Amino acid sequence: MIYLKLIWSYLKIGLFGFGGGYAMLALIEREIVGPGWVSEQMFTDIVAISQMTPGPIGINSATYIGYVAPDMAGYHGILWGILGSVICTVVVMLPSFLLVSYTSHFITRHKESAYVKGVFTGLRPVVVGLIASAALLLMNEANFGSVTRDVLVSISICVISFCLVYFTKIHPIAVIVLAGIAGFILF
Repeated sequence: MIYLKLIWSYLKIGLFGFGGGYAMLALIEREIVGPGWVSEQMFTDIVAISQMTPGPIGINSATYIGYVAPDMAGYHGILWGILGSVICTVVVMLPSFLLVSYTSHFITRHKESAYVKGVFTGLRPVVVGLIASAALLLMNEANFGSVTRDVLVSISICVISFCLVYFTKIHPIAVIVLAGIAGFILF
């Protein structure tokens, strides 16, 4: 049953996805695209939508994938999608919630310990590496396979959006809306 597979996949993602949503992207991609629940292109779209919506990217993507995966597995209907969304969202948060609840007392009590400081210092480069792997993961065949008009237009929208946010005082949400309008018109 698709829900048991989703629970198992998101339990692994929630348990081993350390460093935030971007660091979790490689694990999410392997667990979700691998079984064929979504395509590489759809996964990239899910990442983009998850970045634009409020909340952590890992939870947003879990909610969306939980909604579409049952439909891909033959469970058609909005209620199957809502059930999948709720299951994936709760399961991806559960390991972190339990781990933080269990360890927060210990970390607070021993925050000045050289061992605890050493663990967190050692984890920083790992998280940076995982975030870099997320960037490399999104540079795949589905997104950058061949240089076409669509790829050039997408890169242009990205560069213009970056420049608008970085060099002007235009609010980032306005830039997101403008980029969405430009994408709608051009594609």
